[in-house]
Amino acid sequence: MIEYPSEPDTPRSHLPFSPSTKFGDLIFVSGQASVDATGQIISDTFEGEMRRSMENMRKVLETAGSDFKHVLQTRNYVQDPADIPLFNKLYREYFSEPFPARTTITNCLGAALRYEVECIAIAKPKA
Repeated sequence: MIEYPSEPDTPRSHLPFSPSTKFGDLIFVSGQASVDATGQIISDTFEGEMRRSMENMRKVLETAGSDFKHVLQTRNYVQDPADIPLFNKLYREYFSEPFPARTTITNCLGAALRYEVECIAIAKPKA
């Protein structure tokens, strides 16, 4: 059975996709960008957009019963390759060794975004 975890404060988009889907203990988080709770893009510096995107991903993971410690893989989209050193520095604030598997692609977003992230995670074990 596929689940579609969502709470009123889960970041949503006006586009046709769910913030996450869950099958068993696997959680698939859709791309999270620098948007507010209504899906409106919030333009900022690269750091500001990455932090907002990561915090949006944190909310989606929590809604689905997970967190950053249970992320298996991330896919990262960085518009400007010059931001990669800052990206790596900030990434270490959210993930530590052993790091999740990761793919990073540059020069791939429209003009409105500097960063986007998606992930695959597992649910936290029930206590």
